[in-house]
Amino acid sequence: MSTWFRPAGLASADGFDVVVTPENAGWGYSSLRVLTLPPGTSRTIATGPEEMLVVPLEGGLAVTVGDESFRLSGRESVFAGPTDFAYLPVGTSAVLSADALPRAAANGAAANGAAASGAAPAGGVGAVRVALCGARTDRVLPFRYGPAEDVPVELRGAGSASRLVRNFGTVDAFETGALIACEVLTPAGNWSSYPAHKHDEATPTESELEEIYYFEIGSGPAGEPGFGYHRTSSSDRGEIDVLAEVRDRDVALVPYGWHGPCIAAPGFDMYYLNVMAGPGAERAWLISDHPDHAWVRGTWTDQTIDPRLEGRR
Repeated sequence: MSTWFRPAGLASADGFDVVVTPENAGWGYSSLRVLTLPPGTSRTIATGPEEMLVVPLEGGLAVTVGDESFRLSGRESVFAGPTDFAYLPVGTSAVLSADALPRAAANGAAANGAAASGAAPAGGVGAVRVALCGARTDRVLPFRYGPAEDVPVELRGAGSASRLVRNFGTVDAFETGALIACEVLTPAGNWSSYPAHKHDEATPTESELEEIYYFEIGSGPAGEPGFGYHRTSSSDRGEIDVLAEVRDRDVALVPYGWHGPCIAAPGFDMYYLNVMAGPGAERAWLISDHPDHAWVRGTWTDQTIDPRLEGRR
């Protein structure tokens, strides 16, 4: 297994489908755990030195800290739209409890306090899958709820570089100590995370951030497994060479270097969850485009956004 690319199943540990920690990644700040909960079951999470965002990938759940609880309506799948989420502070013990009812019933029956989350109901009965995006921080913030309707959705790029970005945990969208997180949906046949770029040194125009890519790939019409590609290459910070065929639920780690593109094969939509954090005192996402690719941005002014994204906000 490559240090920086971890196929589905090879990053599992301690009952989690995916475990990326500063210790097993060999870096200092970013983490990701993905957990599957059978209906009606629960698991206690101790955040320790990390803050976390609880992000439903499939289905809904309740998140309880002490006497306070938020119900996350979630979604049918990562391709269905933005989700509501919860913020867990450092030094917190939280109980994650998967819905026990059929999803449509559960979503219609519960709300957080006086207000429902507004997320679209998920249908059917099945296990709940949830991502725990994490970052090491000394800052202590309160346990909070993030409504799905407040998630900024951005259409980025143009033409075959069109993609949709859900900025649920970015700097201007939601306050955290160090964590930056977003979701990217790339339509079949398109490129994203492009131009190739980096954020591996602290300068007035660039942030130093570690980054995790967690992928889910759409299936074909008869359930055929999809695929795509991911690239990371060396920068002045260090040598790295990743050119990976990406399958559903694979993980790529970017400790440094130029990363991108991510390419969705024709016929198969690509989703990825990005988790970032670093040592900077200021929480910021500042990037440098690869000098060989930066000019591509200028071509977008003469192209339109892929119309497949217009109805997926």
